[in-house]
Amino acid sequence: MQEELKNITDEDKRFMQMAIQLSVDNVDNGGGPFGAVIVKDGEVVATGANRVVPNNDPTAHAEVTAIRNACAKLGTFMLDGCTVYTSCEPCPMCLSALYWARVKRICYANTKADAAAIEFDDSFIYDQLDLPYEKRAIKCDHFMRNDALVAFKKWATKTDKTRY
Repeated sequence: MQEELKNITDEDKRFMQMAIQLSVDNVDNGGGPFGAVIVKDGEVVATGANRVVPNNDPTAHAEVTAIRNACAKLGTFMLDGCTVYTSCEPCPMCLSALYWARVKRICYANTKADAAAIEFDDSFIYDQLDLPYEKRAIKCDHFMRNDALVAFKKWATKTDKTRY
């Protein structure tokens, strides 16, 4: 499907090749086979590679690492106007992070099926999200809501808050 798209530019291909090369190089550097490049106005803002195992951090996926690097460089938590080029279709965590960062476009090379074929299968997470809480693999206990609502009420009435 991706190869059939007519709106993919030579610049898109160049940035995607960078993400792919990051993923290839990262395998040789002890990380997983994933790389990401964040671009704004035709310029690379930041890159990231999967460092889950080397960093002992299950959130250190390529896209999340690139988001952290881009936000630090730009001094903002919003990446509006940015395009993310990633060597693989984002997992549920990374996709959520990209939505929270408000990127304008996500381009990917490998698919989630390609990732599943090498034992990076996210279907379990998607399946879990569709289940009622009581049927999920991780037990979820809900309690002390009224106590926790104090912070939400305080936030709701705060006049100098930064919305995100």
